[in-house]
Amino acid sequence: MSEKAKKIKKNKSEGVYVRKSFGKRTLEDWIFDIIIYLTLAFVVVVTVYPFWNTAVLSVNEGLDSLRGGVKLWPRVFTWHNYEILFRTNAIPKAFRVSVSRTIIQTVLNIFCTTVLAYALSRKEFVLRKVFTTVLVISMYVNAGLIPGYMLIRKLGLLGKYSVYIIPCLVEVFNFILVRTYISGLSDSFIESARIDGANEFLIYRKIIMPLIVPSIAMVALFVAVGAWSAWFDTYLYCSGKQHLHSLQYKLMEYLNSAMNSSNSAADAGSKALAAASGSVAAQITPISIRSAITMVATIPILIVYPFLQKYFVSGIAIGGVKE
Repeated sequence: MSEKAKKIKKNKSEGVYVRKSFGKRTLEDWIFDIIIYLTLAFVVVVTVYPFWNTAVLSVNEGLDSLRGGVKLWPRVFTWHNYEILFRTNAIPKAFRVSVSRTIIQTVLNIFCTTVLAYALSRKEFVLRKVFTTVLVISMYVNAGLIPGYMLIRKLGLLGKYSVYIIPCLVEVFNFILVRTYISGLSDSFIESARIDGANEFLIYRKIIMPLIVPSIAMVALFVAVGAWSAWFDTYLYCSGKQHLHSLQYKLMEYLNSAMNSSNSAADAGSKALAAASGSVAAQITPISIRSAITMVATIPILIVYPFLQKYFVSGIAIGGVKE
């Protein structure tokens, strides 16, 4: 028998063996699989249902939502909750502020964090341990709200767009993850580039940046979600500047207004009387406007996250472990 025939016979026999081995499943295997699938299904339902219910309530008529029972599908479908949010130009303006803030803060934070992480990951940098210690201490020691506000005022950032950017250029947690990721890279890349005459910035741009893409994506997601969700800094530093209000702050104002209007209507009389009078409380309710606000604030992040998920997971796995 030729070698080719022997190889074909061997492959066929191995294939049959593999198929038979996979076909032999015991009762314990089936029970284990059923338990796993039921557990995963339960986790999916618990995770997805609150978001789906919020989406349903956001397109359901406000007063009808107060009756309860709206679970999987809107009972009285309407876009009125979103129309209330976008009735004026305040929301589009705030949306532009949040988008620009998120993009600028993410880009600058990535640049500053990666540059700092690269500099403090070099063993030849004498003061790297001193600077790293100071940065780590800042994670645990916070001056507090009042000293922070006084610092922002002394820097002349109150009521200015730069207050959204400058205080957030570097975050220590992200710096530690990126530095750990860079420290895991082989020094041979950098040594070879230096032999070829590359300076430090060229090494950072041509060698380090392409190798730490998962770490960059991880930092980008952290920073973008934080910048998009932030509203308290607007409340502290820019509450008197309408053109600097972020989307989250404006939505928070809408929610407070809806709740106050609802409470005022309840004190004045019944909900039916408010509905007959055509007041704001008849048009929206706290539960409906809160659901619409949640959807407006969440959907942009849900659109971006799938594109960064694979980099995010690998960035956490590699950057979070130091051998």
